[in-house]
Amino acid sequence: MVAIKASAVDAFLARPQPDAFAVLLYGPDAGLVAERAERLAAKALEGSDDPFGLVRLEGDELSSDPGRLADEARTIALFGGKRVIRVRAGGRAITAAIDGLLSGPAPESLTVVEAGDLKKSAPLRALFEKSPRAAALPCYPDEAAGRDRLIDEEMRAAGLSIAPEARALLTAHLAADRMAAREEVRKLCLYAMGGGRIEPDDVTAVIADAGDIGMDEAVDAAFTGRTADTAALLRSLKVGGTPSSVVVGAALRHALSLHRMRGDVDGGRSARSVVESAGAIHFRRKDAVERALSRWSSERLIGAVSRFADAVALTRRSPALGEAASERALLATAAEAARAGR
Repeated sequence: MVAIKASAVDAFLARPQPDAFAVLLYGPDAGLVAERAERLAAKALEGSDDPFGLVRLEGDELSSDPGRLADEARTIALFGGKRVIRVRAGGRAITAAIDGLLSGPAPESLTVVEAGDLKKSAPLRALFEKSPRAAALPCYPDEAAGRDRLIDEEMRAAGLSIAPEARALLTAHLAADRMAAREEVRKLCLYAMGGGRIEPDDVTAVIADAGDIGMDEAVDAAFTGRTADTAALLRSLKVGGTPSSVVVGAALRHALSLHRMRGDVDGGRSARSVVESAGAIHFRRKDAVERALSRWSSERLIGAVSRFADAVALTRRSPALGEAASERALLATAAEAARAGR
């Protein structure tokens, strides 16, 4: 069987090829690999009530006893039902065990192998891709469509809907790992159960990383001249384990972004149109960015970039001094923005 393309994996899982009695799932997203292995095993065991129908084996054990896999795969179920062998590949080679399985008589059982990211030249992947009795399914991190499907599945299961702004915020903060992302969405659904519709505030309360959101708020407070809020947010972040030296890095990136946008404003575009066309800005920050653009000229933004860059450089040389310099740089930025707004 030829290698299955990433775009065709879901179709394969919905209708597995009957002549493939061994399936390899591989990729950098361990959660997605495990979730799809679970789905494939459940499909194969559908209608079976045999508690011994699922057998789990560790790849490192098979490395020293390669014949065990073929023996397990060809063992007849105690109660005459279906069987699935799930193998988790480890650090040792299991190609001998797989080769023994694929080269012998076709078993009644389905063997599902879970592996990490494998190059095309990897022996294990090559065995599955070249065999007419096997299939190799790549499992890559979710793209936007995959994450939307995951969210929709969990919303339907919970009987909930989600506002577009809440979906955007949720998608931005979901973990890269599929299983971790699904657990986060389920946690959100449990939190919102009975409410009917999930709003951005629900996502912020349950999913969004407080450190990231707090940093954004601190940076926006500084660039819009809210000195008291800037100081309070920096203290709160520090208590939560995020030092000012980390926040100043975010402020440096934001200052560079503002400088680029300010160039468009100076070229004749309105601040609102510039902000709306900047796809990298989260909807929650757009008003703050627009206010910042009204207070900061290109020249003053260059000064802010220099101030933050100096603090970052000092942090690398001396973390303690850099922390103090970072806090001063952020508070000085807030004070400058406050003066500009008078």
